[in-house]
Amino acid sequence: MARPPLPIGTHGRIRVYRLGPKRYRARTQFRDHDGVIRHVEQVGSSDAAARQLLLAALSKRGRAARDGEITADSTVRELGALWLGEIERAVTLGKRSPNTLALYRLQYDRHVRDGVGRLRVRELSTGRLDRFVVEVHDRHGTAAAKTVRTILSGMVGLAVRHDAMDRNPVRDVGRIESDRASTRALTLPEAVELRGKLHADKRCRELDLVDLTDFMLATGLRIGEATAVTWDALDLDTGTVQVRGTVIRVKGHGLSIKWKPKSKSGHRTLELPAWAVAMLRARLADAAGEGSDPVFPAVMGGLRDPSNTQADLRDIFARADYGWVTSHVYRKTVATLMDNAGLSARQAADQLGHSKISMTQDFYFGRKVASTGARDVLEVFGNGSSQESISGGFLGVDHGRDPEDGA
Repeated sequence: MARPPLPIGTHGRIRVYRLGPKRYRARTQFRDHDGVIRHVEQVGSSDAAARQLLLAALSKRGRAARDGEITADSTVRELGALWLGEIERAVTLGKRSPNTLALYRLQYDRHVRDGVGRLRVRELSTGRLDRFVVEVHDRHGTAAAKTVRTILSGMVGLAVRHDAMDRNPVRDVGRIESDRASTRALTLPEAVELRGKLHADKRCRELDLVDLTDFMLATGLRIGEATAVTWDALDLDTGTVQVRGTVIRVKGHGLSIKWKPKSKSGHRTLELPAWAVAMLRARLADAAGEGSDPVFPAVMGGLRDPSNTQADLRDIFARADYGWVTSHVYRKTVATLMDNAGLSARQAADQLGHSKISMTQDFYFGRKVASTGARDVLEVFGNGSSQESISGGFLGVDHGRDPEDGA
């Protein structure tokens, strides 16, 4: 039987040869990361010195071979650094949002690095990770726990791809159920009333938020998408708007428009109601901007910060006695009005930019009175009928004996 090859990154037996007075050569075979076995040697002033020099060289060679590689003995901190590096490269290529990287790095630094960072990859079991996620949930809330679970899943998935683990134990970690109540939508009378109050609010007009809120109500766009709309994205003759990107804040760079959406469905062209087209025509007549200038800029010019705008709107909504409303309520209101009008979930998903209609149905469509037909069937229990007539007539089942069975 042939001798099995050396495992990658290991060496064979070390042999030492005397070359002369105080001159020794230590030599062995080392299997490099590419699978090729090569001879490695070092010369020292003694047998022990030559061996030590060779072992140091082998250790350095092994680290060089494993550079960027994760093994079962790698620390979770090493795994996390490599995983964040992959996310950073994805951001550079435009495949991930800078905000996603910022969120992952923040939660990794806050919770993962010190929470499980000193463990070895081989020590990441489902039970240990489940307890860790539950602890994050209990101490820091649902949002933090969900993000930490996502980070751990990505990190361990990378370890699996490096053959450091044979499966991803995070898949069996308990799901984090949101404890936040579902956002309600404005009813039509509420939407009309709130719109009137915003038009009459002096501060709302000073901050140039009247047209912006009207535009969100006319489209269902996220606030970042609405503030990213430029004049060349509008075709007022056909009454359409192209949704191309969203305004984000990148640490160290400020505000910018992220042109690549989360999914292909994010890029879409929407039809505008006639009253919104009239509002935009009037705005165009008063505006100095054109082309790539934002339709809804900041008061002092340039891109409008969605986060700051949200804060301004909270104050304005509270003053209008609609303190529970956020800009996202406008988005759900559009979906709900489409649903009430009998439009399909597919149409609403296209309007909102969802790639899956399940997202639209689960989070944006409210449940109506279910017309299942059960009401008419179950009326039998209110007819004052006997048990026999119910079981025979309603269920259509004769529980008596078959006549042919005899007495």
